[in-house]
Amino acid sequence: MDHIKQRLKEVAFPRAESLKKMVQEHGTKVIQEVTLEQVISGMKGIVALLTDTSKLDPAEGIRFRGYSIPELRSHLPKISKDGEPLPEGLFYLMLIGELPSQKDVDYISQDWARRAQNIPEHAFRVIDALPKSAHPMIQFNTAILAMSTQSHFRKAYMDGMDKKDYWDPMYEGVMDLISRLPVIAAYIYRRVFHDGKQIEMDPSLDWAGNMAHMMGFESEEVKRLMRLYMVLHADHEGGNVSAHTTHLVGTALSNPYYSFAAGMNGLAGPLHGMANQEVMSWLEHLIKEIGTDRPSKTQIRDYAEETLKQGRVIPGYGHAVLRKTDPRFSEQLDFANKYIPDAPLIELVRNIYEVVPEVLRATGKVKNPWPNVDAISGSLLSSYGIKEYPIYTVLFGVSRALGVLSSLVWDRIYGMPLERPTSHTLEWFQDKVGFKS
Repeated sequence: MDHIKQRLKEVAFPRAESLKKMVQEHGTKVIQEVTLEQVISGMKGIVALLTDTSKLDPAEGIRFRGYSIPELRSHLPKISKDGEPLPEGLFYLMLIGELPSQKDVDYISQDWARRAQNIPEHAFRVIDALPKSAHPMIQFNTAILAMSTQSHFRKAYMDGMDKKDYWDPMYEGVMDLISRLPVIAAYIYRRVFHDGKQIEMDPSLDWAGNMAHMMGFESEEVKRLMRLYMVLHADHEGGNVSAHTTHLVGTALSNPYYSFAAGMNGLAGPLHGMANQEVMSWLEHLIKEIGTDRPSKTQIRDYAEETLKQGRVIPGYGHAVLRKTDPRFSEQLDFANKYIPDAPLIELVRNIYEVVPEVLRATGKVKNPWPNVDAISGSLLSSYGIKEYPIYTVLFGVSRALGVLSSLVWDRIYGMPLERPTSHTLEWFQDKVGFKS
């Protein structure tokens, strides 16, 4: 057993036992009252999931195992002192609950590089069977399902095993899957946007740096950006669509490929991960209509107000939980201001940030007028030469794997049961609250 898995076992088993004991002793205690509005408005605010990897506070933003993003950038291992934290370190933190050593991060990098060299050939053939015009997320998800033929979990389950050991093959499958996602994403990117001219992986590189390399970006600047991008998009507690869906499908004891593919179908929606494309489309139309990539704040305000008058939303602004500027937006803006402050798209993002919250507040209808992660992520990628925004959601998906798949391992450690909430008809709710139409 490798030392990462051994440490997980040492940390996890006492926590699983503690959970079991708590349910036995306090399982009947009421922890929350639920209103009709919460049920009908998308279950917002209903406590219904156990997720250790991260927690989203409406006023503070995301914390990964208790650490804020600035703290992660300070404490996680890096390639160089002034570089960005390595995603391998964040994965270790979310999986184990402890800050990793450089040795831990180096081991994960090497382990993932080794596992990534064993992708079944049919996964690439399945991608190639799809038209190049198919959205990259279609190709990405198809490849994920194709790789499930090598699922450790499915084989172990079919061979028969004690349910307390489910976590072990799940861990192996998760490590395989995460290792392979950059290769698959880069393959799709080169296939669709670079005439299929593929670039072999470099096992000496870190996980995110290798993806930049395979996409065709050799500069340290893009590799640095990719490390930041992979860290910032990795997790956002358990209730978002991609995380909840991965967990939900996993409760059926589906293997990690099935579970993650389901989560990626959710991420592909315009109200979730594809919002970054929506932002770029909005910016593209703004620039085209105004006639310059450096519009004035007055022009931006007029365009934003017109967007709202047409009954459309301003993409990249607002969040289901947050009630402040998304710290992930702030970190990316700080990064851009440090390295590429004069990039036209970054200047545009800064000016939109100064104008749009006021426009949204003026409507009197918006609870959160502040930008979320999608308001800048595409502009940052584009400013570094990754201009093909249909690939952005795939990159989001590669990152999101770190959080949702580490959570999937913990689901099996905790022995989480099949998720099966009760539903009722409209008439039941009407009777419950005494409403007569």
